Amino acid sequence: MLRIEMVKKLLLLTSVMKMFDKHFRVKTSNTYYQKDNALLILEDSFKALPKMKAKSVDLIFADPPYFLSNGGISVSGGKQVSVNKASWDEGFSLKEKHAFNRRWIRMCKRVLKDNGTLWVSGTLHNIYFVGYALEQEGFKILNNITWEKSNPPPNLACRSFTHSTETVLWARKDEKKIKHIFNYKLMKSINDNKQMKDVWRGSLTKKSEKSFGKHPTQKPEYLLERIILASTNEGDVILDPFNGSATTGVVAIRNKRHYIGIDNVEEYLELSKRRLENEYKKL
Repeated sequence: MLRIEMVKKLLLLTSVMKMFDKHFRVKTSNTYYQKDNALLILEDSFKALPKMKAKSVDLIFADPPYFLSNGGISVSGGKQVSVNKASWDEGFSLKEKHAFNRRWIRMCKRVLKDNGTLWVSGTLHNIYFVGYALEQEGFKILNNITWEKSNPPPNLACRSFTHSTETVLWARKDEKKIKHIFNYKLMKSINDNKQMKDVWRGSLTKKSEKSFGKHPTQKPEYLLERIILASTNEGDVILDPFNGSATTGVVAIRNKRHYIGIDNVEEYLELSKRRLENEYKKL
């Protein structure tokens, strides 16, 4: 039994080294979790991304800070709650917001393959900064996806319309003669054989997807599944520089993709680990 356990540990270590050798040019001791085709890194993205090899990932999904934590209130589960997410979501000036977005976008562009694409989600609080920063950093925006929430929280102030949408920008490198991946036929087939539009309607994240813990900006799995199926193929590598609760990772391994998630909050990576382990049990 002891020998079997040693062999298992050796195989796991070999798998970790292969993952690092393929995607990282500098060794790091910040691996939080690794299994088969999933890797979680406990580190700030601004430190981890420069360690990755150039043009090594096929898709990047990013859900960066929205900068909406302003002391206001909203409704969740029928109760009034604060809109504040965490310290990483507050206290930025306009100039600092733009500089932040340009910096992580620039770093992501370096590790993205030429035919790869970048998806970024946001609200009115940050998405216009993101769109401008994308063009400044050499990206071409392909689509402006509107995610319409079928069950948004009510507007308590009654001073504006109910906020029921978020925006997901889909972009590629602004380079000629390079074709990005878009599984057009698949998207059409899952849409009653009609061209899929850029307005996607669905509910907020289900309670069942939060059974291992909660993250303040957790996205529903169906949203990530559509994104991943639309713009990657089996075996492709997906990176999420703001891992959060690893919804991107859960959907990636479910659909036979490789996943690298980066986050600097150990609590969220522990939640991610539990979700990924649960997903592996289903395979």
